[in-house]
Amino acid sequence: MKQFKIKENYLLLKNWWEAIDLTNFEKSFLNREIISFNQQLLRLKEKKIRIGVYGKSGVGKSSVLNSLFKKDIFKTDIINGTTREIKSETWPLKDQKLNSLEFLDSPGFDFCNIKYPDKVYSCINNSDLILFIVSGDLNRNELSEISSFIKDGKKIILILNKIDQFNKNELKEIIENIKIKLPKDLNIPIIINHKNNLKNYLRKIINQYGEILLTLNSIQLADKLFLLIKEQRLKRRRKLAQTTIGKFSTIKASAVALNPFIFFDVAGSFAIDTALITELSKIYGLKLRGESTRKIFKNISINNLFLGVTQVGVNTSFNFIKKVTLLTAPFTNGLSLLPYGPIAIIQAAIAIHTTKILGKLAVKEIFIRSKASFIEPAIMIQNMTFNDPEIFNHINIYFSNRNLNNNFVNILP
Repeated sequence: MKQFKIKENYLLLKNWWEAIDLTNFEKSFLNREIISFNQQLLRLKEKKIRIGVYGKSGVGKSSVLNSLFKKDIFKTDIINGTTREIKSETWPLKDQKLNSLEFLDSPGFDFCNIKYPDKVYSCINNSDLILFIVSGDLNRNELSEISSFIKDGKKIILILNKIDQFNKNELKEIIENIKIKLPKDLNIPIIINHKNNLKNYLRKIINQYGEILLTLNSIQLADKLFLLIKEQRLKRRRKLAQTTIGKFSTIKASAVALNPFIFFDVAGSFAIDTALITELSKIYGLKLRGESTRKIFKNISINNLFLGVTQVGVNTSFNFIKKVTLLTAPFTNGLSLLPYGPIAIIQAAIAIHTTKILGKLAVKEIFIRSKASFIEPAIMIQNMTFNDPEIFNHINIYFSNRNLNNNFVNILP
């Protein structure tokens, strides 16, 4: 398996972040995500892995943490819902590559009086590793929460707590039922919280995967922030692109409607379309040369037969009729000019419609060709080699959902 050097990955992410020029609006709109990423970047620098503890009310999350620390750090009570907000405690590590563990205790996700439940989930979801505490067989709500974490590429360890309530056969049956409900393609460990079972397993998993989990989660948070920035910028560019397409549609409609000469009409339309593609490429940050612009225009015309025929064939026919009406006007006392107006209006309408189609297709083509002005954090993950299914399967799920939900085609004009 590829060895991770935290310092190198920290510098890569730091340089990536410093290269992004955010607007004041972006800083304000994405304030929470920016803070979360900067905190994660600091933890990466300090080699501090964060472990989130999550589960429904009454499963004993705080008690599990207290048993790990062998201290009553987190408040517990016989009444469910003692924990009302996120609380953290740091556990220093000795003789390991990481410096410390930070444990987050969270309120039960089903507790009604939680302040900002989305914030609680987000905080746990930003952890490098999640301990999901249960006190029996999984119910529907617990499965739903676990599925959400899995879709986000999170590494989960299931902790079976309060085992004194069950005999050996019942405990065995519960574990088998849980395994049946969990995804078959993922190895989600089920650890019984008994004596030092959990502490020994955590020590092993952190020693083996701690650096990787910390690094990958840092890159994932950077990637999520990148996608949010990209989405906001595409939304703003869509408005600008729509305005530009509208402007060129009007120019082209006027030129086509008023011009009776076929050669100048076709050549003028081509020049306007080329200028439109050039302007759209600037809006989307792709600097096209003349040859590239013509290639895009050619590809669009070939792939969209209706557009190609309408742009040239229909307009050529209408221009021929307009030219005939002008030439025959002196011989018909101007009566032949009567169809000129309606034909010009039809041509203008066709010009507006085809230009809008061309503009939308051009944006899509430009978007596919365009490259980000800075490296996508996801590429850093894609360039890594994972031979261990423990890590690869989780990352693969993250990328599958990322590609499914973030193609951004729906944000184009």
